[in-house]
Amino acid sequence: MTGNESETGQDRSDGVLHGHNAAAAMAALAALSAAAFAYVTTESLPVGLLQPISQGLHSSFVATGRLVTVYAAINVALSAPLAHLTKGLPRKATIVALLAALVLTSLAAAVAPSYGWLMAIRVVTALAQAIFWSLVIPTAASLFPPSMSGRAVGWVLGGASLAVVLGVPAGTWLGQQAGWRAAFIGLAGLAALLALPIAMALPNYHPSETHAGTGSAPDRRRYRLAMATTALAIGGFFCTYTYVSPFLTKVAGLALHDVAAVLFVTGAATVGGVFAGSLVARRRPAIATLVPVIVMAPSLIALYFLGRSLPAAIVLVMSACVALGAYDVSNQNRVLEVAPASTDIASAWASASFNAGIAGGSLLGGLVLQGYGPRATALLGGVLAGIAVFVAAAAVRSRPGAAPPATR
Repeated sequence: MTGNESETGQDRSDGVLHGHNAAAAMAALAALSAAAFAYVTTESLPVGLLQPISQGLHSSFVATGRLVTVYAAINVALSAPLAHLTKGLPRKATIVALLAALVLTSLAAAVAPSYGWLMAIRVVTALAQAIFWSLVIPTAASLFPPSMSGRAVGWVLGGASLAVVLGVPAGTWLGQQAGWRAAFIGLAGLAALLALPIAMALPNYHPSETHAGTGSAPDRRRYRLAMATTALAIGGFFCTYTYVSPFLTKVAGLALHDVAAVLFVTGAATVGGVFAGSLVARRRPAIATLVPVIVMAPSLIALYFLGRSLPAAIVLVMSACVALGAYDVSNQNRVLEVAPASTDIASAWASASFNAGIAGGSLLGGLVLQGYGPRATALLGGVLAGIAVFVAAAAVRSRPGAAPPATR
């Protein structure tokens, strides 16, 4: 690195919000974390309301599960193109507009007269989320110096994980008490409350003006392996988790009214996984994305064999959720490291691969559910996560400084 390059890099770090107003940076980060909470709650809510929505709109479990599948498929197809189209837009105004879109689409979902209308509304919401996830991680990282970027990413993903702990169980409970439409009204209110703090807290500069605009150690091969690992591991997880409600009630014997409580417990495990993953990413970054999939695969396979026992089923779903949280934060930090070009575009493809896993996993899980019942979703999920272990191991072997393969 030349002296001029070093000086430029230093300027890009010194210009972040945390450098001159730490309290404002934390407030902006909290607002982004809350926005992530709102969007992930919206995305995952049909998981907890699978049965009420099915009954209310006279649709099957598999059709209702496609509310998650199609939502994720939109993110897969359009995250990167939309990131290209919006990469030059001011971040503050764009994120506020995305929250306004969430308010409107949530209200529209609450009054949807049919399954087809609800599906169409979900498509529009998914378009907004595709843009949101391409922006939020680089934006959060750009608020802090490089040494704190990983923690900032952890906070945003912690908010997303809290959606699984609080948002989905709360929406499930509200849907059971007041009807599933009330849950979407609650989401609209939450998104409306968040728009003002986002507008007040976010700085006006663009992440491309800071260190967060490009990868810290660009590596195209490791980036591609990370995307493949994500699609496989997340596919395995959501093959099972999309249909966790019928698994718990029909295989493990859980009462329907207890589903919300169990989702709260397993969601708490996801949050724990995020913070555990943040710790591993800081201390053992080379294996931070490998360890979670090593935990996830056997947890899902064991769920197939032991899932008729309710305590065992709950523990194993919790274990898989810990692995999910740890993998998500480790992978997002890896993307910021190895992004081969703009982190906006790299994050968009990371979101696409994550949602490819959700869409593919929930689709495969629905087919297996239809043909073989909910227990089989765990076995297929474990197989997909097992393949992810080998891909993640290949990425570890290809990292800079790894030992070269032996030669004859």
